[in-house]
Amino acid sequence: MLTAVSPVYETPPWGDAAQPAYYNQAVALALGPSWSPRQLLSALLAIESSLGRVRDPKRPFGPRTLDLDILLFGQLRLDEPDLVIPHPRLRQRAFVLVPLADIGALLPIPDGQGGSVAAALAEISSKEAGKIVRATE
Repeated sequence: MLTAVSPVYETPPWGDAAQPAYYNQAVALALGPSWSPRQLLSALLAIESSLGRVRDPKRPFGPRTLDLDILLFGQLRLDEPDLVIPHPRLRQRAFVLVPLADIGALLPIPDGQGGSVAAALAEISSKEAGKIVRATE
């Protein structure tokens, strides 16, 4: 069940600049106790595929119709080859932290560094945060 939705933010593309702007948003889900991170990942990949996402291994940061990531899964820490929770670059990306802070600024990031989403956002350079524009709805 969807429990929170951030506004949508427009940002320059990350990684491969030769593509249109990105639109970023964070959502919170209340999943039943039977859901595992692996099940959620499978569901997200199925949604991406159903909406036309094709992964190009030659351009991993290239244009895409949709990119769904698991940022946090409660207080779980997981490090597998194809699934790392919390998201391994969460603290480096203002375009992720800004919408995430809208729905859970006080959420702790269980990555061993301590601190909350808001604290991680405060550490992002103002240059990076300045690239984010709240999209009109």
